[in-house]
Formats: sequence, structure tokens, C-alpha cells
Amino acid sequence: MEIVIALAFSAAVLFGADRLMLWLESQGHVNWRRKGRRNLSAEPTAELDSMLSDQPRR
Repeated sequence: MEIVIALAFSAAVLFGADRLMLWLESQGHVNWRRKGRRNLSAEPTAELDSMLSDQPRR
């Protein structure tokens, strides 16, 4: 009987966490399930060698 209670409690916690993450996603704080991942190839990039160069900036 204890295992049934533990499994039910675990399911309730996971369901609650999922609903919390969906709410945070609707507020714009995280990407969870609905919006998917960002397209990183469309994001601006910075080249590592230009960031680490010793040349003074103009």
C-alpha cells in the first residue's frame, strides 16, 4: 500500500511541476513544451578569436 501512495504522490508532483513550467512558459520566462527550442542558427554569433585577440578596439 505504501508503494501505491508513493507512486501517486510522485505522479502528483510531476504533474504539478509540468503545470508550473507551462504557466512560466505562458508568462515568457522559460521554453518548456509548447514553443520548442530556438533556432540557434538564426541567432547572432561572435567569433572566439576576435574576442580573445590582443588588438585594441577602435
